[in-house]
Amino acid sequence: MIPTSSRFDQSTLQQMLDTDPVVLDYRGFFADLDWSLVERWHAARSSRGRPAHPESAYLKVFLVRIREKMSYTSQLHRFLLRHPLLIIELGFQLVLDPAAPYGFDVGRTLPSEQWLRQKLRNFDQDLLQALLAATVTNLKAAIPHLGETIAFDVKHMFAWVRENNPNVYVEGSFTVHHIPKGDPDCRLGVKKSSNQVQPDGTTKKKKISLFGYGTGVAAWTDSTYGDVVLAEYTLPFNAADVTYFRPLYQRAVVTLDRYPTHIAADAAYDFWYVYQTVALRDGIAAVPLNSHGHDEVPRDPDGTPYCCRGLRMHPVFFFQHTNGYRAQRFRCPLLFPKATGETCEHAQFAKGRGCVKDLNWEKGGLMRALLDRESDLYHSVYNRRTACERINSRAKAFGIETPKVRNGRSVANLNTLIYLIINVQALQKAHSINKGILPMN
Repeated sequence: MIPTSSRFDQSTLQQMLDTDPVVLDYRGFFADLDWSLVERWHAARSSRGRPAHPESAYLKVFLVRIREKMSYTSQLHRFLLRHPLLIIELGFQLVLDPAAPYGFDVGRTLPSEQWLRQKLRNFDQDLLQALLAATVTNLKAAIPHLGETIAFDVKHMFAWVRENNPNVYVEGSFTVHHIPKGDPDCRLGVKKSSNQVQPDGTTKKKKISLFGYGTGVAAWTDSTYGDVVLAEYTLPFNAADVTYFRPLYQRAVVTLDRYPTHIAADAAYDFWYVYQTVALRDGIAAVPLNSHGHDEVPRDPDGTPYCCRGLRMHPVFFFQHTNGYRAQRFRCPLLFPKATGETCEHAQFAKGRGCVKDLNWEKGGLMRALLDRESDLYHSVYNRRTACERINSRAKAFGIETPKVRNGRSVANLNTLIYLIINVQALQKAHSINKGILPMN
C-alpha cells in the first residue's frame, strides 16, 4: 500500500520508493525468494480477528537484521524507525496518518521490540526450511551439476549465557547436567581443534568447553559458481557431529531430487553408514580413518582379515550385528575349516577357539576399511570440505557464532535465515555468471 500525506502525494511517494537506494537494494534481494510459499502458508491459517502484519513482512525484517549485521533486535528497531520507506517496502499494515510526513504513523505501525523477539521464536521452522529448499531448487536450475559432491561439517555456537564468560563467577557445577538459566535449551559440549603443529614438530590438540549449539551444514562448491548450502540442521552442542549426518543427507537428497556421487567430511563422520550412502552408487566417502579407540584389522584387497600371525582368516557365516549391519565372522585359519596341526601363541588359541573377528560386511563397511586414502580421487573429493569452511566463515560474519537470543527455537530460526541469505547471494552470482556466458536469444 502506498499512503498519501499532506506533504507527499502517492505518486511522489512511489517515486521516492523507486529511487531510495536502501529500498532498491532489498527489493532486488527479496525478488530471488519464493514468497508464494509464504502466501500459501498464510492462506492455510485462520483469518479471523483483526488484520495482522503478513508473515512475509516479519521474515523480511529479520533478513534485514542479518544482512545489516545487527546483533540485537533493539538495533533493528532503531534502524527501521530511521527508514520509513523501507517499512512500506517490507509490506507492513500501515497505520495511516495523512498529517505524518510519509502518510503513516511509523511508531504505531512498527511492531515493538518485544513482539519482534517473540516472532523470531515462533517462526514456523518448516516454512523457513521450505524457503531454503526453494533457493536450492532455483540454484539447481541455474547450475545443472549442483550436488554431485556434498561436504558435511558442524560449527559450534556460543549460547548467550554467563557460563560462557570466563570473567564471570558461575555458581554450581560446570558439568553436562548443569542447565544455564539464561538459555535452558543450550547444552555443554567440547570443541576440539585440529592438531596444531608446534615449533618442535609435535602436534597439540586444544579443547574448549562451552554451552551452546551446533549448526550442521551440507554444502556444495564449484570453482566458478562458488559455495551453496544444500541443507542445515541445528542441535544443542552435546550432540555428536555424526548425529547431524542423516538429517542433513536426507534434506539434501530430497531438495536436490538426486543422490550425490561423492561425499566429504572430517574424521568425526567415520562410520559405516556414512560410506554406505555412496557405496551403493559407485562413489566414495572421503573421510579420514578414525579408529574410535580400536586397532584397525589388516586386510586383503577383498576384505578378508589377517590374524596376528599374518595369515588369511577363514570365513564362517554371516549374521545380523546388533549395531545394525550385516557382519561376516572369520575364524582362526589354523583351526578352520579343519585343524592344520600348527600352533599359535595367541591366548585364544590355547583355549581351543583361536582368533575370531566379526567384521562389517556391508558395502559401506568394506569401503571404510579398504578405501585408498592416498589416491587422487580421494584427495580431490576431500578437498571439497573447504566449502563448509567458507560457508562457516561467511555465516560467522553474519553473527552465527554468538547469537544474541536466549532459546533454541530462535537460534535455529536465525541459522536458517543466515543460510537463506548465503544462498540468495549464490543465486545472484549464478545469474550474473550465466548472463555473461550464455548466448543471447
